[in-house]
Amino acid sequence: MSPNRITRRMGAAGAVAGVGWALWTARYSLLNWGATHAELSETLPGDDLLPHANRVATRAITVDGPPDSVWPWIAQLGQGRGGLYSHDWLENLVGCDIHSVDHVEPQWQSISAGDQVRLHPQAALTVADVDAGSHLVLRPGPMDRQTPLEGFPFDYTWALVLRRHSGRRTRLVVRERYAPARPAAVAVVEPLAVVSAVMGIKQLRGIRDRVARDVLGR
Repeated sequence: MSPNRITRRMGAAGAVAGVGWALWTARYSLLNWGATHAELSETLPGDDLLPHANRVATRAITVDGPPDSVWPWIAQLGQGRGGLYSHDWLENLVGCDIHSVDHVEPQWQSISAGDQVRLHPQAALTVADVDAGSHLVLRPGPMDRQTPLEGFPFDYTWALVLRRHSGRRTRLVVRERYAPARPAAVAVVEPLAVVSAVMGIKQLRGIRDRVARDVLGR
């Protein structure tokens, strides 16, 4: 093989490796947006429900308000309630009928284990664990189930956790855990996790901005 051909092949291999590295870095940054190293490794509520998850995403944001000013926005999450504070127009392209509100509604503040939080008129997650002012953990299917959902390609938990931060501020930490039921399900989980990250980053900012408006008047 000529030196020129070897050089071209090495250059092509390097380019492919560079693109792969860039894509991996972008994926990692999206899935773990805003989270510190300590938050990435910290055990959070809901982790025990899916201990063998092989896809984990942890995102976080600092909110200028104490946890009790953030919790009402968490408590009223859901379609037909306060919305998801994300890209409503994208969610509504697939019929979610989401309309995120800019106020805390007293009638939506009650949330208990076993309740449903809707993401779509025909799709909901169940409250698997909740501690008002501290955390909300959602999962598909019944609250107390011990086995994977029959026919569902992956198991999933979504935890929203509030941590008191310095200066009467709050760290809002969100963790998603995915456990594909079979190898082929990875093809579903990977793009779903990335889309969820894009929507989740908007949600974190949406909650932060709503709290800042209420607490700081901005």
